[in-house]
Amino acid sequence: MLVADDFELEELVTKIETFLIEAKALWLRKHISMIFLNIFDRKNFNDLLNFCNYNVEKYPSLIFEDLDFNSLSESALVSLLKRDDLQMKEVEIWHYVVKWGIAQNPTLPTNLGEWSNQNIITLKTTLQQCLPHIRYFQLSSDEVKDSIRPYKKILDKQLWKDINYHLSSPKRQIKSIILPARFILPPHVEEPKGLVSTIISEDHAEEISTMEISTIISEDHAAEISTWIDREETTYLTTNIPYKFELILSGSRDGFVPQTFWDICHGHASTILVMKVKEADEILGGYNPLAWDNSNINNKFMETKDSFIFSLKMYQNKHGPYFGLDFRMRGSNFALVNECYYGFYGNYYEKPITSLGKFSIVSYEVFKIVRKS
Repeated sequence: MLVADDFELEELVTKIETFLIEAKALWLRKHISMIFLNIFDRKNFNDLLNFCNYNVEKYPSLIFEDLDFNSLSESALVSLLKRDDLQMKEVEIWHYVVKWGIAQNPTLPTNLGEWSNQNIITLKTTLQQCLPHIRYFQLSSDEVKDSIRPYKKILDKQLWKDINYHLSSPKRQIKSIILPARFILPPHVEEPKGLVSTIISEDHAEEISTMEISTIISEDHAAEISTWIDREETTYLTTNIPYKFELILSGSRDGFVPQTFWDICHGHASTILVMKVKEADEILGGYNPLAWDNSNINNKFMETKDSFIFSLKMYQNKHGPYFGLDFRMRGSNFALVNECYYGFYGNYYEKPITSLGKFSIVSYEVFKIVRKS
């Protein structure tokens, strides 16, 4: 595609753009940082650039957390910082901007305490086009204290004064320009089909445009999960996955408290729950063909032999989902230390799935499994 652009083959470039966006959208999202890096300063990739901008504004981690982030050009980074709809906390944006600036100057000391005045000037000069686009006046006092103050010397003196004035007296008139707060979408909004989650990766179903994306399990995992659901002996090909995986809950987006799980998942049947374990390089999960039910009717237990490995008992509780007694998400916050539990009793699953006992998770997601028509 880039070669076609170099030779000014505009018609071919347009055809390739259209093909990638329509047929390889999931692949594009997985490699969006590389794509953005290579096309931003070119003139003939407007459709592809719009595709990147649309996804990055809603899921900035696709670029900011990518290994290629530090390779972004200054103009590309500034274009992101200018966006009012960038879905990221301002203090996180600040951290990434500083990280990018330091990466452009690899000779800077690792220890900030060892920086000379020249080192500070170097970083300030590198970030001179980026710093004006940080929404400093949307930061909390703790964020300013912990994250901005260590680098206050790269800011204009008047700006640093105004930041502190604003924190102590928000109604006080200041000289610096106060940029509007970014428009952050509220939680639980319906995500556009085919976009990002944080657990099941875009590789999941490259041929399925309605598959939300994640960063933990692959397309091969999705094919394997689908095979288990159908009790097939031969694993489905990734190009022949019979189900759509529709994201209904993301821990990183919706939070980790149990009530959130029940508020969102209550009534949903045929769901897959996957989670990334914090203490180990493991992914745990389970399939529930029954509807999640947070009501307690005469302490009635519900059972199924179609859930993975174990019979599923569901009943009213103040915790999160239970897969029998073997696999439980307890506590007030699943991301806290040891708030999840696994124990092999032999009554629910035929085989153990992990050697872990109590553990915490990095993130988890729930997908509704819908058979394609």
